[in-house]
Amino acid sequence: MAKEITTRKENYSQWYNDLVTKAELAENSAVRGCMVIKPYGYAIWEFMHDALDKMFKATGHVNAYFPLFIPKSFFSREASHVEGFAKECAVVTHYRLKKNPDGPGVVVDPEAKLEEELIVRPTSETIIWDTYRNWIKSYRDLPILVNQWANVVRWEMRTRLFLRTAEFLWQEGHTAHATKEEAMAEARKMLDVYADFAENYLALPVIRGIKSANERFAGAVETFCIEAMMQDGKALQAGTSHFLGQNFAKAFDVKFLNKENKLEHVWATSWGVSTRLMGALIMAHSDDNGLVLPPKIAPIEVVIVPIYKTDDQKQQVLDYCQTMKQRLENKGLRVKFDDRDTQKPGFKFAEWEMKGVPVRLAAGPRDVENATVELARRDTMEKNVVSEENMENHIFDLLDDIQNNLFKKALEFRQSNTFRVDTWDEFKTVIENGGFAYAHWDGTTETELKIKEETKATLRCIPLDDDLEDGKCIYSGNPSKRRVLFAKAY
Repeated sequence: MAKEITTRKENYSQWYNDLVTKAELAENSAVRGCMVIKPYGYAIWEFMHDALDKMFKATGHVNAYFPLFIPKSFFSREASHVEGFAKECAVVTHYRLKKNPDGPGVVVDPEAKLEEELIVRPTSETIIWDTYRNWIKSYRDLPILVNQWANVVRWEMRTRLFLRTAEFLWQEGHTAHATKEEAMAEARKMLDVYADFAENYLALPVIRGIKSANERFAGAVETFCIEAMMQDGKALQAGTSHFLGQNFAKAFDVKFLNKENKLEHVWATSWGVSTRLMGALIMAHSDDNGLVLPPKIAPIEVVIVPIYKTDDQKQQVLDYCQTMKQRLENKGLRVKFDDRDTQKPGFKFAEWEMKGVPVRLAAGPRDVENATVELARRDTMEKNVVSEENMENHIFDLLDDIQNNLFKKALEFRQSNTFRVDTWDEFKTVIENGGFAYAHWDGTTETELKIKEETKATLRCIPLDDDLEDGKCIYSGNPSKRRVLFAKAY
């Protein structure tokens, strides 16, 4: 089965596309630029959803749902917001079809034109802040800590499964606060939640940072982000959290009476991650044999494959495997017993390797006789035989080791492909070879855009954990107070 996917060395982009298809994660749909997330891919997304949802609720947030359609006039109220999303918006102009009077099929009824066009949400700040105006009157109504799980549409011309599609799934948090300090603390807190999730669930090491003004979310005062390195040395933005200041409150006239009984505008944040994390998961850990999943978000943690040749052996082996399955499930593990008699064990091994199941157990007549089981771990492909009696403890330890090993491996890869550069030539070499470049930048958008134009590298973030350091911009030679992170990106 692995022979059906292109190797990473041969063509990394094609490897990714092949893996998404062969691992049965997603496929292109009949609607250009949109995808069908298949059951196995959606199961992984559900584990991400559930883990994040618990983290949001643990920090005081509640879920709600807002309309898919947004009046066009709402986008005109916040100037930078409309400018940022205008080219990506899908617009609904009519509300009815009718039979084609000139032939078969249907046509848009010209008499069913909407009085005001509706935008299919690319993000929900505008519709939510119009709603918050009715919810907020006093400081006693604050803070509002709301999240929604939804789909959004951004009309992408060049699409790629999970990484960039016209429609995708995500969550978007939208909070309202009485003070600037509270809102800024919220934006930072949610960035840390995302980083915690990425590192401890996805085994994906990330760099926390601030976006430059040029890369900032449309309508935000400050955008915080987490950036991850993929196996081709490119960066992928894995989550963003925005301090919106009072921009949307002013645009939608959302005011409250403060404790001094004076009217003032509300302070806001928004934050989100999407099914793009599926792409990050694939590209950070997987190999030429297929998907590699961290156990914490794997739909199946352990797959059991029975091996037998004769009917006399069959029932004995199946009963042995069924007992193991029950024991593991009683311990809370997610287990698949692949007892299909339509496929041979070798095919099953290859299939579950392709789908990235962390641990595979195999048992035959000799294992039944010796009370043993063959165990294989997906991340290193190592195999060994263990006692059936100690199986549960061995698997729990192994799952923890796989989770930690995947993070360690990804971190070591990032560290070995990250460089501090001081000259333009050094910078270009790092970018051309694929890697992260920490370089001095003079702080101007003009220089940032020139660097992008000449190298295709973007300023990924201004790292939060780096100290100030005097230097000279690698492009302009002008003074610089700190290094920033550049890379080519998805």
